[in-house]
Amino acid sequence: MSNDTPIQYGEVTATYFWDDGSGINGDTGMPAGGEPMQKGLFSSPSWPLGTEGFIVHEGEEYDFFIGDRGPGIPSENCDVLLDIDGKTFADMMGESFDENSLVVSGGNGHAEVEYFITKWGDGNGTEGAPHPFNQSGNKCENAVSDIPAKYLPEEKAEKEEKKEKSEDKKEKSEDKASEETAKEEEQEDGAAVADQDDQDPGVTAETAANDLSGFGLTGAEGTPSAAGLLTLAIIPAILIALFFAWTRRPAGAHAGAEDEGGKGLLAESDGRHGIATLLDRLLGR
Repeated sequence: MSNDTPIQYGEVTATYFWDDGSGINGDTGMPAGGEPMQKGLFSSPSWPLGTEGFIVHEGEEYDFFIGDRGPGIPSENCDVLLDIDGKTFADMMGESFDENSLVVSGGNGHAEVEYFITKWGDGNGTEGAPHPFNQSGNKCENAVSDIPAKYLPEEKAEKEEKKEKSEDKKEKSEDKASEETAKEEEQEDGAAVADQDDQDPGVTAETAANDLSGFGLTGAEGTPSAAGLLTLAIIPAILIALFFAWTRRPAGAHAGAEDEGGKGLLAESDGRHGIATLLDRLLGR
C-alpha cells in the first residue's frame, strides 16, 4: 500500500490496542469492520472503515487499514486520533508485545507519527480531517497538512527530468569546451607555421629572378666581377669618343681617302666593322 500515491497527510498522536474479543485489559470485543484482529489493523474515531495507508515513525514505514473505531475518550480535544495494533506498535518502539496481557513492554503507550492516506474505504465513516469519537461536527483540521513533495510521483518525475536535463547540459558544455580547445590548438599550430615561414622564407621567384639578372656580372662565389664592372664603365666612354671622332671628320673625308701618311682616318678598320672589332677586343672576345 505504501507504493500508492498519498491523498492525505498529517501528524497525530497515536496509542495502541488489541481487541480480539477476549475481554482482557479493556478489550471491547471484535473489531467493528468485520475483520479479525491482526497486525496492521488500525482504529480511527472517524475515517471510513476500509481506509488504507501507512504511517512513518523515525523513518520507518508501517502499512495499515482502518478496521475498528477508536480511540474513544483519548480522542477528545483532538488529542489522540489513531489507535495502532499492539504488535505494530511494539515493532515501532523496539519493544515486545505480550499476547497474554495484550500489553507492549516498555511502558510507553503513546507515539507521534506521520500518517498517509492512500485510499478511502467504502465503510462507515467520514473522509478528510479526523474528528473525535462521536463528534462529527468537530473536525481536527490541524491533523491535516500538505503532502511532502518526496511522496508525490509528479515531483519525483520532475526532479528526475531536471536531473537528466542538467546532465545533458553538462555533457553538451563539456563537448563544446573540447571543440573550442581543439580550435584554439589548431589556431596556435597555424600561427606557429606562419611565424616559421616569416623567419625562413626560402628562395622565392623574385629572388631567383634577381639572381638571374646579375648572372653576367658575378663570379662563381656570387660576388660582382671586377672585369664586368670595368667593362660596363668603359663601354659608354668609348662609344661617346667614337661618336665625337666620327662627327668631327673633315668635310668630304671618306673611308677610302688618304691622309699625309697615305692612309684614311679609319685605315685599320673598315668603318663600322672597325668599331665592332674594337669592342670585341675590349670584351676579350
